[in-house]
Amino acid sequence: MKKYDNFCTALKNLHAVFDYSEPYDNVVLTGLTALYEICFEQAWKAMKEILEWNGVAEVKTGSPRQVLKAAYQAGMFSDETLWLGALSARNNVAHAYNQAVALDIVASVKQTYYQMFSQLKSELETNWIL
Repeated sequence: MKKYDNFCTALKNLHAVFDYSEPYDNVVLTGLTALYEICFEQAWKAMKEILEWNGVAEVKTGSPRQVLKAAYQAGMFSDETLWLGALSARNNVAHAYNQAVALDIVASVKQTYYQMFSQLKSELETNWIL
């Protein structure tokens, strides 16, 4: 599945966030927030592709929020609030020129979101991709 493969590549690239620590220079901080944004985008698109493949018609024209809600209802992940917070962080990447916003996104990736994406990958491999 193309979108799933893209997600796996993005997740592998996101692991680079652990190679850096504060203080970040502007280029590194911008790059790390971009890696997060790309991984989030590929994650929800992979969920959408897999849900469509499994006959969940309501995601066909769905927004990221609608896809996340459908994925939660289908059992792809168990913490809807966490994923909706990750969506909010993705939306805030546009404000990553603000150092506080960018630092918060990178800290969240290290503390929570990388593990969230890894758990999704495991769930998809175990229960959704034949």
